[in-house]
Parts: sequence; C-alpha cells; structure tokens
Amino acid sequence: MNVLAPFSSFRRRPKSIVTLGAKSKMGPGLRRDDVRWMRALLIALCVFAFTLAHAVDPLPFKDPTEELRFQALTKQLRCLVCQNESLADSNAPLAADLRRDVFEQMQAGKSDDEIKTWLTARYSDFVLYDPPLHAATSLLWFGPALLVLAGALAIVVIVRRRAKAAPAARASTPTDAGDDW
Repeated sequence: MNVLAPFSSFRRRPKSIVTLGAKSKMGPGLRRDDVRWMRALLIALCVFAFTLAHAVDPLPFKDPTEELRFQALTKQLRCLVCQNESLADSNAPLAADLRRDVFEQMQAGKSDDEIKTWLTARYSDFVLYDPPLHAATSLLWFGPALLVLAGALAIVVIVRRRAKAAPAARASTPTDAGDDW
C-alpha cells in the first residue's frame, strides 16, 4: 500500500517534461517567443513615443528680447484647435502655422497690438485669452456671474418655501403623548 497516495499531486514531474520545459523557457513562465514579442512591442512603443515627442521648429530670433516678446505674445493667444491651451503650448498644426504668422509679423516690425488686431480680424475675439469688453462679449464676461446669482436666488427661494412649509407641517402633526414606542 502506498502511504503517499493522498499527496500524489506533490510528486516530481517526469524528467522528460522538465528537460523539455528547460529548453523552451527563459524564466518562470516566459518562453523565448514571448520575450521576442515583448521586445518588439517595446521597440514599437518607443518609436511611437518618439514620433509624438517631436520638437517645435526653432525660430531664428534676432535677440533674446524678441524671443521673450514672442513667448509673451503667444501665451496671450488661444489655440483655435485645442481651445484650452495657449498658442505657445499647443502642438496642433494650426497653432504651428499661427506661431509662424506671428513670428513673420514680428519680423515685419508690427507691434503686439497690431498683431492681435490682425488675428482678431481673421479669427474673431475667440483667439484672445483676455477678450475686450463690448456688446458681443458681454455674455462671456458677465455670464458666469449671472449663473451664480441665478443659483443663489434659486437656493434662497427654496429655503424660504421650506421654512414656510415647516411650521405648517409641525402644527398639523399630533403631539406625542410621551410614548416613544
């Protein structure tokens, strides 16, 4: 009778399976084919990441003050594609074209106001992060404050209605005789 019969699952594997496994495996659970696929995937991901991380084309500035002026101006302008990024921070192709246009106008000797006027004539006030206050942009400037005031007014109305309804509800309920059951 075999005493170890209940523990038969703990027996050693036959030598042929162990040697075959050693030939086809690189480590615990990884085959050579798996390692090759992982290497190919890693290389593909690196190539993809490098294509996304391309650098912005450098512009030939005359001096550092012109470069600082360009950076300040492009931070004041909105990317029309991204809408939540400045022209300086965006990687969109349209943003690159607009940066080039701004640079060319700076090289032509135009002031910041002239460049902004040219851009707003072409793309409306939306291109500016800080649009001027006039009739067309009044909702943009005062809309958030109007929404907050409307919300506050709604809260005041609801609280007053509940305050008026609470005494009436208390008066209509019978008083307790002292039993908490």
